[in-house]
Amino acid sequence: MITQASRKAIRIKKHLRIRKHIIGAADRPRLAVYRSLKHMYAQIIDDSKGITLVSASTLEAPLKGTFESACNIDAAAKVGAEIAKKALEKGITEVVFDRGGNVYHGRIKAVADGAREAGLKF
Repeated sequence: MITQASRKAIRIKKHLRIRKHIIGAADRPRLAVYRSLKHMYAQIIDDSKGITLVSASTLEAPLKGTFESACNIDAAAKVGAEIAKKALEKGITEVVFDRGGNVYHGRIKAVADGAREAGLKF
């Protein structure tokens, strides 16, 4: 009998495969994006030290309640703009984009476009 792996297991395998090549250093940290059914999360991570430098999500105070749904493209673009604003305040201008095993489409792409429009380079 043929069994199919769950979509979450497939996404995690893709993410591990991507992470073999994407490494965030001190000069170019990693912008990791996570998409749940209800919210969007983004972090800028320095992998050499293993610390999160900046984070933003649809649950945080500046963004919470500013849109009708926290799981659409507009909310994702605002998360990207917010994380870019926080990163530029800390002096981070260039990052490596980590899509987290998801397809670069829809909300994942909206986070990347929002961060680019706000001034991050990747």
